[in-house]
Amino acid sequence: MSTVNSQDDEDTFKILVATDIHLGYLEKDPVRGNDTFVTFNEILDHAQKNEVDFILLGGDLFHDNKPSRKTVHSCLESLRKYCMGDRPVQFEILSDQAVNFHYSKFPWVNYQDENLNISIPVFSIHGNHDDPTGADSLCALDILSCAGLLNHFGRSTSVEKIDISPILLRKGRTKIALYGLGAIPDERLYRMFVNKQVTMLRPKEDEDSWFNLFVIHQNRSKHGATNYIPEQFLDDFINLVVWGHEHECKIAPFQNEQQRFYVSQPGSSVVTSLSPGEAVKKHIGLLHVKGKKMKMEKIALETVRTFHIEDIVLADHPDLFHPDNPNVTQAVQAFCMEKVELMLDTAERERLGNPRQPEKPIIRLRVDYAGGFEPFSVHRFSQKYMHRVANPKDIIHFFRHREQKEKKDIDLNFGKLVSRPAEGTTLRVEDLVKQYFQTAEKKVQLSLLTERGMGEAVQEFVDKEEKDAIEELVKFQLEKTQRFLKERRTDAVEEKIDEEVRKFRESRKKNTEEEDKEVREAMIRARAHRSEGDALVAASSDEDSMDIERMGTSNPSDGLSSTLSRGRGRARGRARGARGQNSTARGSSRRGRGTTSQESASGSRSSKPVSVPGKNMSILDVFRSSKTDHSSNSFQSYSEDIIDIDSDPEDTSFVPSSKINQRLPAMSSHSKRGSQSQASRGIEYESDEDDPFMSPATSRRAK
Repeated sequence: MSTVNSQDDEDTFKILVATDIHLGYLEKDPVRGNDTFVTFNEILDHAQKNEVDFILLGGDLFHDNKPSRKTVHSCLESLRKYCMGDRPVQFEILSDQAVNFHYSKFPWVNYQDENLNISIPVFSIHGNHDDPTGADSLCALDILSCAGLLNHFGRSTSVEKIDISPILLRKGRTKIALYGLGAIPDERLYRMFVNKQVTMLRPKEDEDSWFNLFVIHQNRSKHGATNYIPEQFLDDFINLVVWGHEHECKIAPFQNEQQRFYVSQPGSSVVTSLSPGEAVKKHIGLLHVKGKKMKMEKIALETVRTFHIEDIVLADHPDLFHPDNPNVTQAVQAFCMEKVELMLDTAERERLGNPRQPEKPIIRLRVDYAGGFEPFSVHRFSQKYMHRVANPKDIIHFFRHREQKEKKDIDLNFGKLVSRPAEGTTLRVEDLVKQYFQTAEKKVQLSLLTERGMGEAVQEFVDKEEKDAIEELVKFQLEKTQRFLKERRTDAVEEKIDEEVRKFRESRKKNTEEEDKEVREAMIRARAHRSEGDALVAASSDEDSMDIERMGTSNPSDGLSSTLSRGRGRARGRARGARGQNSTARGSSRRGRGTTSQESASGSRSSKPVSVPGKNMSILDVFRSSKTDHSSNSFQSYSEDIIDIDSDPEDTSFVPSSKINQRLPAMSSHSKRGSQSQASRGIEYESDEDDPFMSPATSRRAK
């Protein structure tokens, strides 16, 4: 590695490098709640004292995709305190900023904004924890970017092709081409690299005179066949790669022998998993770049809570423990207490030399009790260290390795053996979904959807809280399959339809790019549906308040208005004499009341009416119904013409019949106009009950 002179001059860039700060991690924990904020302030303080040109962050600035107000406020407070000031910025940007920040409403670097006074610019890509989501595809970094405190770059929205355009920086005679790529699902990015769909653009002039710096946030270590990004995928003209997402600190640049570039892995600044990689001392880097030479200076973080981890294998101590001993459990517990005390003593000695370090350490003791041993009570053991460690509930972790029996002359099918994941590894939701359907019985196998599409929809539902993701994916795939069957003009025979659906599903599984597009379009529909729902809820709440005000000023003697007002609720004030009515009529009146309340509400609020189908329809029924649109539409119009203004006898018994007869014709004509307007639009399968994949719980809510 070429090094530079540590003496600062007008040609040397000084860059503070950090990744995976995870602001807001365990923010509600009474002991560890402020750890991330304290360490973030220390990182910014180092940048200010060293008078760096800019700060470079490698993703996961926030731990949650939707950080709390406390987390966002603390981040804004720190950035304003350390990154705003009168010290001039010594470098300039040569590239087209409208291309570098094309997704922003303010497509220029923050220190060039005449309304802001920035002394230390911050450049950051997004990670997998704080990636863009929602209908507008926004993330927490976009809030900081809009506020002018951070420059969010390296964002890509295309699933077909990625062109990485660098930010071109110049200070004196040193020129840096800063490339960035925010977090993308590893399997998708792996496939795009293999298909040559990722291109790193280079400057047209003097391309060999630039120091090429690339920031990426992906799996570096191999977690699966395609669930990582090999270093060999990256272009060989890169000089240094800053690799985020991996939490083990390996900040010293390591050269890739094949590609000849250097890789620096700063690691996280906070312990987020109790694994051996997190126990390595935490550092940030001060990168000096002059011409084509560089030097990485390690800076130890002093405010990080110390973490000690140790493994015990009980079978390795036959002189101390024997499974047949009736007091072996007490002996094991005493041995574990001795180990914990030794780790506490080590942590105390380290803290004495660093007064800024938190008082309570994080302790982890992993005990392998294979060989006939039994674990003791972890909760009772933890009570003894409640006031001495930061993680009393997680001190002891019992695990047991599978014993491998020696078998001779027997061929083992290792493909059927599922190894237990080691502690610290993360199981992805889509992998679990895929594994479930691959090993499930034939009767519960997917016949319309693919495992991959369902897995991504479930991941959006779990990680990004997209509540309509699964439903929209099912609807989207159902509509596409219906169009396919109509184009093929398949006979309305169940066996032939099943065969065509199976062939269509297999063709989609082979075309992974097309499937990516389908999943992405379904997620966009889900986000748009959520946004429209929020807008309708807000509008309806405003109109409800206006309706209540108008009802308060209306004539209370109007029998119809009082009936409609009771129809919105559950009509709790019922007459005792009406309890002996026919149960069948009562049930039908309740169903009619639900329909009427929807129609009347839609008529008064000018919103889209919702049709009520007669029964749940299978795929075969849907296909057949497409050939009898006229008859089904006429039946739907007929069913919607039924008017029932809260027909419970308990409710109508208090209203004079003359007033109801006077108001009923107007209401009937109004409801007919609503049903005709819906029929004219020709909307098919609007109701949730038409969806054969609708869950029972959702169907009950719809009713």
